Formats: sequence, C-alpha cells, structure tokens
Amino acid sequence: MHLCYIDESGTPDLPGNTSHYVLAGLSVPDEYWKQHHTQLEHIKSNYDLADAEVHVAWMMRPYVEQQAIPGFESMTTERRRTEVRRRRHAELLRLQKLNNPRRYKQTRKNYQKTEAYVHLTLDERRRAVTDIAKLISEWGVVRLFAECVDKLHFDPAIANTTVHEQAFEQVVSRFERYLQNLQSGYGLLIHDNNQTVAKRHTELMKTFLQKGTLWTQIEHVIETPMFVDSQLTSMVQLADLCAYAIRRYLENSEEELFDLVFQRADRAGGVSVGVRHFTSPGCPCKICASHLSAV
Repeated sequence: MHLCYIDESGTPDLPGNTSHYVLAGLSVPDEYWKQHHTQLEHIKSNYDLADAEVHVAWMMRPYVEQQAIPGFESMTTERRRTEVRRRRHAELLRLQKLNNPRRYKQTRKNYQKTEAYVHLTLDERRRAVTDIAKLISEWGVVRLFAECVDKLHFDPAIANTTVHEQAFEQVVSRFERYLQNLQSGYGLLIHDNNQTVAKRHTELMKTFLQKGTLWTQIEHVIETPMFVDSQLTSMVQLADLCAYAIRRYLENSEEELFDLVFQRADRAGGVSVGVRHFTSPGCPCKICASHLSAV
C-alpha cells in the first residue's frame, strides 16, 4: 500500500492573493512509514517541536516581537517563550483599546498560528525546515506529485473546471499512473482536512473511480480520500512543506527548499512526470525545463 499525503499552498481563488496554487502529494510505501515517521519526529524533537505542527508558511516569517527583545538569541527556551508571550499579550490589549476589531482578530490569529515556534529564532526555524526538506530528499522510495497552477494563465471557462479541481484531478491521475507502472499494490489518498474541500474532493473521487479521469482509469487508488487533522498527522505536514517549497520557487525564485524536495518528483526517463507547471509556453523554470529535456 502506498500512502499519498496531500496538502496545498497558495489560494485557488481567482485572483486571490497568490499568483500560484500548488497541490502536492507525497507518496510513502506503508512498509517505510514507521521508519520515516521516526526520522521526522527525531528532527522535530531536536528543535523542541515534538508536539507541534510543521506549518512552513508560518515558520518562515519573521516575528517582530523577537526582534524587539534584547538578547533574545542568548535566552533559554522557556525565557524566550515567556518574553514573546508577554509582548504579544500587551499588543493584544493595546489593539483592544484602539477598538479595531479587524486588526485585533488578524493579529490574534497570527499569534495563534505561530505560538508553537516562538522559542526558535528565524534562523533556527529556517534550519528546522531545511533539515526536514533534506530528510525528504534522502527518502529514495518516496515520490512527489504536484500540480502547480499559474492563475494568470488559467481560464475556468476554457478549462471547464476550477483551479483546485484541476489540481486534484492531475495529482490523482499521476499517482494512479505511478501505481500502474509499479504493477503491484494499491494507493490511498490522505488529505489535510478542510470541510469544503473534503466534500468536493470526495465527490470528485467517486466520479474518478466510476469513470476515470481525463487522463486515465483509476484502478489502483482505492476509496475516497481520508481527511485528517494535519496537527496530528506529521506526514501531511511534509506535503505542506513540499507545496510551499514549490510555490515559493515559482513565485519568488527561492531554490534551496525546492531543489531538495524536487529530487523526489516521480520521473520517467529523466523527465519529471510527477510535477507539472501549468503556465504560458516558454517558461524557463526547472519544472518546465525537465519536461522540455525529453523533446
């Protein structure tokens, strides 16, 4: 059995606040799951993140409270947490007095999303994410599938579908093709839980199982996706990292994380068949270059 963990980066909304939407699936053979999970938990423990969700977008941003605390880097872990929490509490009280509910709500959300990482400096958080990406790059039995949609070149009227529906169909199709090429075993999709997405992807998968996708019949991907809480399922967090790394490369030319995770893209004859960049012709990115290398 191959377990394909799925997560996204960016928004599928048009135009939305990101130029790209990336849906990524990371496939792990079940016999390697325990070993890989143990290795991941070891790295998380090294950074005192054993009980935390690895949500890369929230980890990779600077926290202004840390920058304002003198001698933050030399403090103990618990002192760092205490000092950051004190400043954040004071900021929330200040915003309440300003009677700005929208700003207060957004700031409170930012604090909640980053609470698990405040004991790490920005450099330490970056090292933690890089260490996990390196781990993924070393897992030779793992395969990466991803659909990367440049929304500037996506027309839902022509495509006759939505951004996230196209991405899901592409990831499912490539995972199925991979399983077909193995000529043994089945696959199961494990998706980060989102009530709206869960309902639509379940409906889509039922259709794929009955009629196939535009690209292939579905014979090896069983059942509809399992939807899990990413806070409790570490492997889904790795799909989040992969999706983030790909999107940041395509939008900002950030190569370090991308170069690591892209090593695990499913390939045939040296071509990255597992990852596609849906964009205009002539794109010079490494994903498109990999496809052109076969021409």
